[in-house]
Amino acid sequence: MNLRASILEQLASPDYRPANDSALMRALHLPKKLRGRLHHEIRLLLSQGRIQMVHGDHIVLAGSGGRDGKRSGGGNGAPDTILGRIQFRMGGNALVIPEAGTAKLQTGDAVHILSEDTGTALHGDRVEVSLNPRLSLRRDRKGEEQRGRVMRVVERGRETVVGTLKRIRSTFYVAADDPRFFHEIAVGDPSAARLESKPQVGDKVVVKLYAWTNRHQLLEGEITEVLGQTFEPRAELLGIYRKYNLDPTFPDDVRAEVADLPDTVQSEQLKGRRDYRDIPTFTIDPDDAKDFDDALSIEELPNGQIRVGVHIADVSTYVHRGTALDKEAQRRGNSTYLVGTVIPMLPEKLSNGLCSLVEAQDRLTKAVFLHFDQKGRLQHTEYAATVIRSRKRLTYKQAYALLFTDDLEKIRALPLPPKHQTGSTGRALNSLSDRELADLQKWIRQLWSIASVLRKDRMEHGSLDLDMPETKIFVDEQGYADRLELIENDESHQLIEEFMLAANEALARLTRTHRLPSLYRVHDEPDEDRLRELREQLATHGVMTGDLTVRSEIKQLLRTLDDHPQGHLLRTQLLRSLKKACYRASPDGHYGLHKKDYTHFTSPIRRYADLVVHRVLEYHLIQTGLFPKPPGYDFKPTPAGMDSMGEHISLTETNSQEAERESVKIKQLEYFEREMQKAEPASFEAIVTDVRSQGVFVELTKSMTFGFIGTSGLDGDFFLLNPAGDAFVGRKTRRVVGMGSKILVKVAQVDRVKRMIDFRLCIEEPVTTSAEEAPRPPRQSELGRNRPPRHPKKSDRKGKPPRQPALSAPAKTSSAKPIASEPVSRTDARPVFRLKKHAEAPETVPEWAKPVAGGGYASPGKKSRNGKPAKPAKAQFKKLKKGGKPKSSGSLGKPAKSKGSAKPARPARPARPSKKQRRD
Repeated sequence: MNLRASILEQLASPDYRPANDSALMRALHLPKKLRGRLHHEIRLLLSQGRIQMVHGDHIVLAGSGGRDGKRSGGGNGAPDTILGRIQFRMGGNALVIPEAGTAKLQTGDAVHILSEDTGTALHGDRVEVSLNPRLSLRRDRKGEEQRGRVMRVVERGRETVVGTLKRIRSTFYVAADDPRFFHEIAVGDPSAARLESKPQVGDKVVVKLYAWTNRHQLLEGEITEVLGQTFEPRAELLGIYRKYNLDPTFPDDVRAEVADLPDTVQSEQLKGRRDYRDIPTFTIDPDDAKDFDDALSIEELPNGQIRVGVHIADVSTYVHRGTALDKEAQRRGNSTYLVGTVIPMLPEKLSNGLCSLVEAQDRLTKAVFLHFDQKGRLQHTEYAATVIRSRKRLTYKQAYALLFTDDLEKIRALPLPPKHQTGSTGRALNSLSDRELADLQKWIRQLWSIASVLRKDRMEHGSLDLDMPETKIFVDEQGYADRLELIENDESHQLIEEFMLAANEALARLTRTHRLPSLYRVHDEPDEDRLRELREQLATHGVMTGDLTVRSEIKQLLRTLDDHPQGHLLRTQLLRSLKKACYRASPDGHYGLHKKDYTHFTSPIRRYADLVVHRVLEYHLIQTGLFPKPPGYDFKPTPAGMDSMGEHISLTETNSQEAERESVKIKQLEYFEREMQKAEPASFEAIVTDVRSQGVFVELTKSMTFGFIGTSGLDGDFFLLNPAGDAFVGRKTRRVVGMGSKILVKVAQVDRVKRMIDFRLCIEEPVTTSAEEAPRPPRQSELGRNRPPRHPKKSDRKGKPPRQPALSAPAKTSSAKPIASEPVSRTDARPVFRLKKHAEAPETVPEWAKPVAGGGYASPGKKSRNGKPAKPAKAQFKKLKKGGKPKSSGSLGKPAKSKGSAKPARPARPARPSKKQRRD
């Protein structure tokens, strides 16, 4: 009998209604002994996509089944199936994020897929998922989750994969760089590949995937490009380019258009612009800035007000709508800043030349002028096209020194950023005169006096301080990670940030009030369910919060996390609970900034959205007569065009962010791998963020890098997990490594494939946890089964005295005087004593009364079990009266005296030999 054909025939029958395997077995009149074979055939048909499950466990033909033989949704929002993008975890399980328009699920927005239910889906694919009607208990047992099964792959998320060529015997395969792509890709003999450079084992290659329709068959592909040796900087960079479809070069027609542009600002371009070349203007940017698209000017007006100009590079003058240059910039959406390099949105002649506000060069700009009174309160705003000449290219470090350092010689000693890391270094500070430095210092301090008022007012009106320290990775001239630096959001950053926020808000208010179609930067209100889950998660870390849908509670939480040992990690969880900001044609407000009007205007060199807003501003200036209409000008913003533009730019932004994060992770691993290979590896300050039975998770305080210390990496002692499970305690030294402990670590291992870093505890440095912070170390009785065996092998004990217990009470001699003891340092206030080495016990102490390893007193022939002392022989102690006190007094081993008599009591009889002793 062909069981598979019978199953398919039954499912295709017009009278068939969706049924489970038991009902199907009865319909086919199968005996019980064939149940296993039926299940096997069903699994094979499911993997081949010929049948599908609906309503949880009911079986139908693929693409035809639902209730009463009708299709069960087909991804059109019906409760049985949905469409969405699948995102794998490293373990093989996955999440499917439903597409917009899908009916709301019972729990959350994601469907959880077990590894055995993913079918032939790969990370990033668009899939159709059959939902399980029953909710399943989450793995952490905190609530329920919606689960499902992948029915079919609608669209592949990628056609190529970047990975490393490997070999097992005569078989060649490629292991993908992305740890979420855990399938190995079988490739043919690379020597037969039709490539100029033949791939070698260990090379980083690009593989084009073949069709994969059967989960039980190998995933196959063909090598199409060799990028270089794996882990070399150039090969790693090219791998990111291919994975995220980034191209550092520009098409020929774009390069031809750029070649026709002038090298400098032309006199005819100054018509209708305010001339600010003689007004104090300067830029403040990071050390490694490649382009400079914003500058600040400051003027003291006759009425006592101060006018601050926010001048932004006028890219719209050079990039006209509809040209090849404009289409390529729109396709890219934004520049992508990888570690040590940048994939620009505009060719270098514009991004680093004509549009970059470099020092001592005339540049065209669009400006927002902010008028402040003597108390730093904003009075009114105006807009104009300007021409500027920056007096100084300042770094954040230089601006910070000018703010808080009075000694000009110390300021002059600050070095310039390395030439290979930046687009322009500017003049060295030691080349400036005292007058120039004094003027810069005065202007920057004036600007900060206003910016500090803006920031204080913004925070008081509900803005959330979501800024987090950033780890900046610098590379050497060969492209290798050279150093890590923690970038704090200090006053020099906040100075620029406040004026940029004010300019963005002013432009958004202008376009909204004048009803001009434009793009807005939107941050929607968070989902209440996500905030409720965050609240429960915070409680597990000891952070108690109120209703997080109330803004004041979020602000209080952020203040609490500033001092929490897991503050950085929990802040990250908070950000993930909030919705992602995006671009939209409607002014829907910004939740994080608590602003009704907000857009992006200040970075048109690197963001196409800002270039669109510049065109809208120029349209407004022309309509109001503040700027002459250029020849051939035909731009008119429309709502429909803004809608589609916002969706596209939001997608390109997400792609760039993922590429940037991967670049940072690769360079972090490279840095720590090189550090580990040094003759004298450096040690790093770290804080313990989580404790598990296998070890502790740590975060480096200077670089915000996460890693793990296994129990084998806790050097210097034998560490045991305390009963509470929140700290490891050294058995000898009493070192405590627990939640919040500040420690020194060194790199132990770097796994660049799994992208994980293992550290080890430094022996030479003590743990800096205070007594109030540290958990109480366990007592002897609390260690239980976590202790090592108390009795070493006989071969190890020969010639060695019994080991004294570490935490037992002081032993007593026959004279009832305690042995000399010394206090042991502990993290709590209770006095604890450790035994010193002492002389041989007096002969009056019987052999059975001497302490044994593991604590307590054992009788002959008996050993301690599970760390508990064996009971002494009955004959060696006086019997106790029920509910009373012992008849004898004094120390063990000392002859007891009878009541009312000065004569010593008769010594106790020796213990009766055991059966084994008598038999021997």
